[in-house]
Amino acid sequence: MCIICKIINNEIPSYKVYENDTKLAFLDIMPRSKGHTVVVLKRHALAVEDLSEEEVKDLFAAVKKVADKIKTALKPDGFSIGWNNGSAAGQVIPHLHVHIIPRWNGDGGGNMHSIINNPGKEKPEDLIKIINS
Repeated sequence: MCIICKIINNEIPSYKVYENDTKLAFLDIMPRSKGHTVVVLKRHALAVEDLSEEEVKDLFAAVKKVADKIKTALKPDGFSIGWNNGSAAGQVIPHLHVHIIPRWNGDGGGNMHSIINNPGKEKPEDLIKIINS
């Protein structure tokens, strides 16, 4: 059983920000900023492509609800919201989890484009043919 499933099952304590029958949001134990929160489906799933369309809608409705709650409470200037999908992307815990990282002007963090800068050699007109084939 993965660590997130243990949190969901209350085998490991957490600081819950939001919970309903199918979703849970809790403060990240290794926060990257004040209020860094993780949102998960209670059903174990490794990656976003393992979810049904309805589960994706439910998960991101919870992400919005939690971000709104954090915005009201902590008043950040913005958020970085995302997830690591697969080990090549840095996913360490094998349970899909969406990070909501509150951001403040001048906090020293980068944007999504700072994660990687390796665009490949293919031209967009060639890539689109591969992607859409």
